Amino acid sequence: MNDRNVKIRNILVPVLSVILGLIIGAILMAAFGFNPVIGYQSMINASLGNLRSIGETLRQATPLIFTALGFSIANSAGFFNIGLSGQALCGWVASVSLALVFPDLPKIILLPLCIIAGALAGALAAAVPGVLRAYFGTSEVIVTIMMNYIVLYLSTFILQDWMPESFRSSLDSSNRITENASLNMESLSTLFGGSRVNAGLFLALLGLVVVWFIMKKTTLGYEIRAVGLNPNASEYAGMSSKRTIILSMVLSGTFAGLGGVVEGLGTYQNFFVQTESLSIGFDGLAVSLLGAGTSIGILLSALLFSILQIGGLGMQTGAGVPFEIVNVVIALIIFFVAISYIMRVLLAKIMPDKRQEEVVHNIESSTGDQDGKGGGL
Repeated sequence: MNDRNVKIRNILVPVLSVILGLIIGAILMAAFGFNPVIGYQSMINASLGNLRSIGETLRQATPLIFTALGFSIANSAGFFNIGLSGQALCGWVASVSLALVFPDLPKIILLPLCIIAGALAGALAAAVPGVLRAYFGTSEVIVTIMMNYIVLYLSTFILQDWMPESFRSSLDSSNRITENASLNMESLSTLFGGSRVNAGLFLALLGLVVVWFIMKKTTLGYEIRAVGLNPNASEYAGMSSKRTIILSMVLSGTFAGLGGVVEGLGTYQNFFVQTESLSIGFDGLAVSLLGAGTSIGILLSALLFSILQIGGLGMQTGAGVPFEIVNVVIALIIFFVAISYIMRVLLAKIMPDKRQEEVVHNIESSTGDQDGKGGGL
């Protein structure tokens, strides 16, 4: 009974977070004179109403899965990787740059090389805060935030000053990559009504399985979780916390880098100047928190966020609801996830654990028996 109640509460917390976010979003819409029923209907129609919209929803969810997986790995080791945006951008720039340097290589060679290059670029960007944390005790939060800005402006420098003019269509955009480096699948796009969904979706699904296997079935995954729970006890048990810290950040950056790869080689097919940090980084963080860091949870929450984002545009055109309200709904969902402790306490009162009640009852009984006896030993 105890284990079942705990599992039910773990499922109910994110579900209730979503429901409460949608309810308050509906109240806000009504308060500003919009019909929430029509608004949410427009959202569903825009994101799931036909094959093309479903394809775009899947396409939008693909990079979120990668960045969420990256955050979940670092979070399991006890670190808050805020640098997912910069790491994803590294993957985007590296993969597209390599595709432009070797445009005529056979696809069977060029595409895997570009994917690997993007993953390695993201890993390298994450290794910097990992090494600084492991050997100098610096805050990974501060370092990764600063790395986001470094990578953002460095990417603009690479495009405008380092990249040959023959690789650029303008000062702000590179040429499109050749088909040999593209993740585009004509058959998949046609199946989903001409949407931009691409082979990155299959890579994301594979990534979910790989992360599950690493974290649950390997020694490295056990060490990452152990260091996250108690680094001092892990050291006492013979684990190298420094090595685990660096490896967890490198793995985190690898998956974040792949999020940028699917944007560059799949969705956009080129690279262009970014005016701000990639939203897939911060959205991936939220997706991971909502999904409790589990593979199945990340998949479902990535689809939910994608529905909200793609459907939010439909709310504007179909119901006249400002897109900002959609952002408020997303923020509310994140807020309720952030206060999950309070929600768990409330659920525990509604669905108490029998064994916990028995322990409390025994303690109270033994305390009552000792009253007036000067305390017992």
